[in-house]
Amino acid sequence: MLLLNCPCCGVTAEETEFHGGGEAHVKRAGPASEDAAFETYLFHRENPKGVHFERWRHVTGCGKWFLAARDTATLEVFGTYSAQTLAPPEVLLARIRAKRPGFTWRDVQ
Repeated sequence: MLLLNCPCCGVTAEETEFHGGGEAHVKRAGPASEDAAFETYLFHRENPKGVHFERWRHVTGCGKWFLAARDTATLEVFGTYSAQTLAPPEVLLARIRAKRPGFTWRDVQ
């Protein structure tokens, strides 16, 4: 069972209080985009064995969306942060790199 901390209201609870919303930091394709870019936006998602950034909603609490970094193999949660953040915070990336040397994600080294 995952324990998540909602950064919006500060509540730490089991995952049953939350609802997963898929991959975080997905770049949206606009109406003028090429078909290949729109296809990538709609259908291509990462599904790594390891660190993954996800969207979550605190459904039984404040109802707000937030982002979380967790390991899909061990279910270890590295941290949560605001949904308005365009990239994972450096503090969180440093915490991940300390436990997973050589970690890379997309264009984040």
